[in-house]
Parts: sequence; C-alpha cells; structure tokens
Amino acid sequence: MSTKFKQMLFELTEQLSFINLEMDDSIAKSEKSVELTIKAIDNLKKQFLKNKTISSESEVDFFKNIKPKFASLYIYHNAIFKIETKMPHGGDRITKKYLNKELKKLKRYFDNNLDFYNYHRTGSSFLDFKYFIRGGHDVKLRLDSFYFEADHSFSTSHDFKVAKILAHDLVQVYIETKILKMGKKEHNEKSQHEPKGKIIWTGSKVSLTEIMYAFHTKGVFNNGAAELKEIASYFEEIFHIDLGQYRRTFLEIRERKSDKTKFINALEEELLKRMEETDETF
Repeated sequence: MSTKFKQMLFELTEQLSFINLEMDDSIAKSEKSVELTIKAIDNLKKQFLKNKTISSESEVDFFKNIKPKFASLYIYHNAIFKIETKMPHGGDRITKKYLNKELKKLKRYFDNNLDFYNYHRTGSSFLDFKYFIRGGHDVKLRLDSFYFEADHSFSTSHDFKVAKILAHDLVQVYIETKILKMGKKEHNEKSQHEPKGKIIWTGSKVSLTEIMYAFHTKGVFNNGAAELKEIASYFEEIFHIDLGQYRRTFLEIRERKSDKTKFINALEEELLKRMEETDETF
C-alpha cells in the first residue's frame, strides 16, 4: 500500500474511532460513520484516477489490498445502520431471533461465494489479473449485481467481494457480541464466570508494549480496524497488568540504539531453539 493511501486509511480509522467514543446512539453513530466513509472513498477515487498510467501489478494491489479496506468500512457501518434501524421491539427473545436471522444472511453469502472465500483466505494470487484488473470481468464468474452498477474506471469484478468479506467479519463480531450481552444474567456475571486460574503477565511492561505495537502494526485484530487504545485495554484486562504510559514506552523503544525489537527477537530465538531441540508430543 502506498504511503499516501496508508495515511488516508489511518486518518479515516482515527475519525471513525473518535465517532465511536463520542457518540452513544448506535443509529446516529453508524449514520455519521457512513457519511464519513463515503467522503473518504470519494477522495480515494480522485487520488487514484489522477494516475493516468499505472502498471498491472499496481492496479492489482490497489483493487485487492487498498480499496477493499476503505469499502469494507462503508459496508460494515451501512450494515450496522440497517440492522439497528430494523431492530424489532418486543423483548430479548424476538431481538435474538432477528439477530440470528442476520447471521444466517452472512452465512448465505459465504456459502454462495465459497470458492472466492477460499481463494481470498488462502492468500492465493493466480487469478489476480482476472479478478483485480479493470474491464476484465468474465460473465462465467459469479459476480455481484453491484459490479454492473459501479463505475468501471474505479471497480473490478471482485474488489467488492473482498470488501464484503472483510466487512462481514466485522458485522458477525458485532452481532455475536450483542447476542452475548443479551445472554448475560442480571447479577454480576463476572464473578459467576471468573476462571479458576488467572493468566498474569510476568514479563516486563516494555516487552508487552513491544508485542502490542507489533500486533497493531500488523493489523491482526478486526482486520486491522482495532485501535491501539482498544488493544491496550484488552491486554491490561486479560493479563492483569497496568501498561501505564505505553505511548511513551514505545517512544523509548524507538530510541534504542540497537536491537529495537529486543523482545520479539528473543522470542524468535527461543522458539527456533525449541523447534530444533524438542519433539512436541501430540
């Protein structure tokens, strides 16, 4: 992803995170997020179309790895807006039934596009020049009707499918979280489900901070949409640790004269040593 597009995506996710923190109403929040993502995609389109000449490799990269990340945020927030505005009234049983129907819709799309799901999930690339080059659609491929309504100067046959896969993962998490919350008892569930043993981080805070920033940079949580603050809070909760001023800690890590990723390098060294010396028993 080019530095320019990466910065645009970062700014969009920061703005969406701000909306999420500042607004409580789910419908108003998703409506505002949809407006924001539409503007961001329009800007992305303008920036992309400025390039009059582009290599096939760069075109594939844009429509496979860049545009879908923007479009998935639009699809996600638009889906949440529709789910929330159509939410039935009448008690938890009716609401849960409605939410489970929404989950079935996601599964139906998955089943109808299983081949491409497998192609995408396995990181395949042998059909990239068919899927992610403009004007190269094949009527024999299973295409979303959206493609035939889209601006073909800014669309390929399958970039929308990638965006839907990314978005559906987020929608699924959203719905399942709502169902889970509805299943909680009125009394303190935390004490009821407290695990018998705690997993406590006994390494240094600096080491955990190094790992946390690596995870955030790699984008391994929520398809890269999870904010650093969210990851930090989660780490503090599950590992029973106070990370303190982790941003300052990261600055100190950056200032190391050598071996900036000291803990990650140590992990790699120890794991490779274990692989060489130990036969795991299954």
